[in-house]
Amino acid sequence: MTKQVNEAVLAHDGPLYADVGGDIDVSFEFSPPKTDKAEENLWQSIATLQPLSPRFLSVTYGAGGSTRDRTHATVARIARETDVPAAAHLTCVEATREELDGIAQEYWAAGVRHIVALRGDAPAGADGYAPHPGGYENAAALVAGLRRLHPFEISVAAYPECHPDSSDAAADLDNLKRKIDAGANRAITQFFFEPDTFFRYRDAAAAAGITAEIVPGIMPVANVAGVMRMAAMCNTDMPAWLTRLFEGLDDRPAARQLVAATVAAELCRKLYAGGVKQFHFYTMNKAELSFAICHLLGVRAGSEQAARAAA
Repeated sequence: MTKQVNEAVLAHDGPLYADVGGDIDVSFEFSPPKTDKAEENLWQSIATLQPLSPRFLSVTYGAGGSTRDRTHATVARIARETDVPAAAHLTCVEATREELDGIAQEYWAAGVRHIVALRGDAPAGADGYAPHPGGYENAAALVAGLRRLHPFEISVAAYPECHPDSSDAAADLDNLKRKIDAGANRAITQFFFEPDTFFRYRDAAAAAGITAEIVPGIMPVANVAGVMRMAAMCNTDMPAWLTRLFEGLDDRPAARQLVAATVAAELCRKLYAGGVKQFHFYTMNKAELSFAICHLLGVRAGSEQAARAAA
């Protein structure tokens, strides 16, 4: 009953929306485009989100290195044509150490100073992940290799609900600690939908001696079926209340967007109440939804954001 009373007091006394602009940092993740139309959409999305002064814009790397060239071209263009730091995903899959070192050198030469270092998923048709002969065996080894090349800023992945390949949560945290100890600056989590999922993980990481920044990854639910497929692959729980919210909205895309923005903004508000000041958005190359969520949180474009922070 006490918890219910506290919640009622907070709901009554708090603002109608959570304006935390000026007190949080955001970053955005994109996928490299596969067609000319997709490339046009991507750059429109970047133009929409760039004025929010993100910490960085990251670009993913397809399974088995399948988008290597497109990832490089996109990241290099972000570094060349925008004033936002670009972060390139790099995985261990289907490449030797020499090949990955060469790609990292190319990023450095292109002005890219931030790498998201990942083990990567097994190529399509493979029976589970196996290190490439002569390659980096895992993300921790890749981080150590990058550290030997240049003073990159390095982000790695974290899994609040445990990576599907980990034997248990303790082994999963041990793996994260190895990546941090190898030289990673921060971890960015897989998406989740309950704030307590993140808080429990953050506490467990601290108890395991992990002191690096852990940034929550936020997935706006633009496409319910697509998010459910991704959740099943990466061991993320889809709460029943969440799927119920989207029932009956299959043919109402505008309503889906409104619900998705509200849910994600509320998640961020609760995380902020728990001390979280950084958020990483998985945009799926759909800028308007991430923009709306940031707007609900009070994040505004450039000079307006700075003025509000100073007020």
